Amino acid sequence: MVTLEEALRGSVRSVNVRSAAGGKVGTQTYQVKIPPGVTEGQRLRLAGRGEAGVGGGGAGDLYLRVRLAKHPDFEVEDHNLIYEVEIAPWEAVLGANLSVPTLHGRVNIKIPPGTQRGQKLRVRGRGLPQHNGGHGDLIVVTRIAVPERVTEGERKLWEQLARESRFKPRD
Repeated sequence: MVTLEEALRGSVRSVNVRSAAGGKVGTQTYQVKIPPGVTEGQRLRLAGRGEAGVGGGGAGDLYLRVRLAKHPDFEVEDHNLIYEVEIAPWEAVLGANLSVPTLHGRVNIKIPPGTQRGQKLRVRGRGLPQHNGGHGDLIVVTRIAVPERVTEGERKLWEQLARESRFKPRD
């Protein structure tokens, strides 16, 4: 499993590989270079580290398939990072400025007035490295959070809004 931080910066990892060459079962440890921008399912090649060839031939290559470890904040789509952010109803209606995490640190984003549930906001260049030297993007997906409980004063404000608003979502 490769962490997103390793996929961002690259790393060198020790990997134990179990082999069954010539009827003997053993475990070999290899130092594997994880290149920046590695993606889910990508194969890493270790030249000459595979099983011995038939009839005394040289060892073949060993291929390791990359699996990205789950991250608490982000999902991954290709080189893009997906982050879901919860916003209050009034932030969706009026707009807001928020701070969101990236693998590089936090960035400020603008939630535009009238933002809808599931709307995608793109922060360019804040994803994982690409092989061409660029970076993927951070895609911020909005989720509108509704309070479970409100004070009496808040209830009166919501009731006033319900009476005065011309917004009818089911018309």
